[in-house]
Amino acid sequence: MTDIVQLSGIAPVIDRYDGVILDLWGVLHDGERPYPGVPECLDRLRAAGKVICLLSNAPRRTGGVIAKLDGMGIGRERYHHVMTSGEAAYDALRDRDDPWHAALGRRLFHIGPDRDMDVYEGLDYTLVASPDEADFVVNTGIVDFGESLSVYEPALEACRRRNLPMVCANPDLIVMVGEQMVICAGTLAQRYQAMGGNVFWHGKPHAPVYDRCLSLMGIKDKGRILAVGDSLRTDVAGANAAGIDVALVTFGIHREELGGAWGEAVDPAKLAAAAAAAGHQPTYGLPSLRW
Repeated sequence: MTDIVQLSGIAPVIDRYDGVILDLWGVLHDGERPYPGVPECLDRLRAAGKVICLLSNAPRRTGGVIAKLDGMGIGRERYHHVMTSGEAAYDALRDRDDPWHAALGRRLFHIGPDRDMDVYEGLDYTLVASPDEADFVVNTGIVDFGESLSVYEPALEACRRRNLPMVCANPDLIVMVGEQMVICAGTLAQRYQAMGGNVFWHGKPHAPVYDRCLSLMGIKDKGRILAVGDSLRTDVAGANAAGIDVALVTFGIHREELGGAWGEAVDPAKLAAAAAAAGHQPTYGLPSLRW
């Protein structure tokens, strides 16, 4: 196994790039507050003339994400563009310009909290109260952060009995909220697939959402873009597939597996083994997003 170059910050390599695609949860913030060094890093990136695109597997549209970031002190002046899996899901439900979405009916059952309803609000759909009334299901994740997959098994089983197609608006399996590990819509969708259910995934690591980012950024040479994320399965896999370099934040969702401490490099053998096991190769390791 080849050791992955571990950086103390992105300054040593940033001159190789014209823009960055940054994950949110686990990279910019912990769901409650920015990580130390992040606001300064964003300011330094902008001062260096780099194009900053935020890319999140948040199951809501970009306006809600922008507002949440603003409330954390990460204002709109600190980045150029933002794209979310929720926005991608909204666009697909609005346009219905591919065979899978075009075949959906108009009655939807929503698994998820009310705060995520903007992925279909204002569109020509009828929200129904149970899978028995639905043509398809929109999955945006769990309602309360402490809930487990077992809470949602009855709803998933009811959807499967009706053979409802599922729109998954967040492919993440888990996310860190403060110090709490929380399951995401991806865990529910993965279980639904295991039941034999039909799922369409929006967001990382799937190619369309990266195409949207590249279009927003206006950078023709993909070799001049660096992605930063904390998930081998979504951030690193997506960047690998898109043909762009990627730095893995090691003190993110893989922190226990890698055994790292905040702000410190991890055991190179553990990092290489994790990448090999996942089948996704980071260009760099990074303890946290910092200049």
